[in-house]
Amino acid sequence: MVFDRKYATPMAVAAAAAVVAVAAPLAFAQQAEASGEVRRVDPAAGKVTIKHDAIKQLDLPAMTLVYEADPALLAKIKAGDKVRFTAVRKDGKYTVTAIAN
Repeated sequence: MVFDRKYATPMAVAAAAAVVAVAAPLAFAQQAEASGEVRRVDPAAGKVTIKHDAIKQLDLPAMTLVYEADPALLAKIKAGDKVRFTAVRKDGKYTVTAIAN
């Protein structure tokens, strides 16, 4: 194979663009609003367990999942509450950023 300089730069730029296009969604948090039922609240640990339907934006099937949360958000929430919540996924972790019953 013969190396031709006139193709080297465009190929390098195209390769870099492809890498950025694939990696960019992984670098940013995904966010979604959903509703569900609180199963457990642990304000001391900053965790809330919520049973919910599928959340497409976070690629989650219907399930019961333990989310991280600021303990202040959990002060008025208890097991059995029907809630609306906003959750984000960043670096493989799921966090509730807003919750209300």
